[in-house]
Parts: sequence; C-alpha cells; structure tokens
Amino acid sequence: MFAHLSALVGGVITGGWAFSVGCFIGPLIIWMIKKDTMPFVDDQAKEALNFNLTVAAIFFVLLILTLGTLGIGVILTLPVGLVVGLAWLVLTIIAGIKANEGVAYRYPFAVRLVK
Repeated sequence: MFAHLSALVGGVITGGWAFSVGCFIGPLIIWMIKKDTMPFVDDQAKEALNFNLTVAAIFFVLLILTLGTLGIGVILTLPVGLVVGLAWLVLTIIAGIKANEGVAYRYPFAVRLVK
C-alpha cells in the first residue's frame, strides 16, 4: 500500500512541477528495500514504479509537445494532461486500497519497464 501511496506523497511534496522525480522515488525506495524479503511488496512496488514511470514519460512528452509548438500545443496538451493526471490520481488511490486488502493490483496502461 505504501508503495502506491508514496507516489501521491511525492507529487504533493514536489507540487507537481517535478512530477517525474517526485512520484517514482517513493515506490523505487520501497522496492529496493523490500524486494528480497517480501514478495507481495516486491510485486506491488514494481507495479507502482512502472506506472509512475509511464505517467512521467507521458507528461514529459506533453511538455516537449507544448514547448516544441511554442505554447500553441497547449490547446491539446492541457486537456490530455488533465485527463492523465486525474487518471493517475484515481488509479493510484484504487491501487493503494487494493494492496491494503492484500489483492495484487495491475494498472491498466503501465509499461512494464522494471520486471
């Protein structure tokens, strides 16, 4: 549960401006500490890490599109960013609740980078 919810804490601490760093540091630390001793925590921390890396990559691409179009692309990237941000928030909360119940949660559109 803490692996999932630490991403929320990272987002709040960084204020969203450093989304890519703030949101995956918590799951990364939990995974590195507990991966050898607790299989369920290993699985869920990897899942949280992969999801947050995926969302960070999406936001990075949106930022590049916005800057690459000299701000005109914000017409497209702002609504997409809001939808992705809201999905991130909802899915992270759902994952934390499921992990607290002892159910392994799989995010629907996470790229599995850490195996």
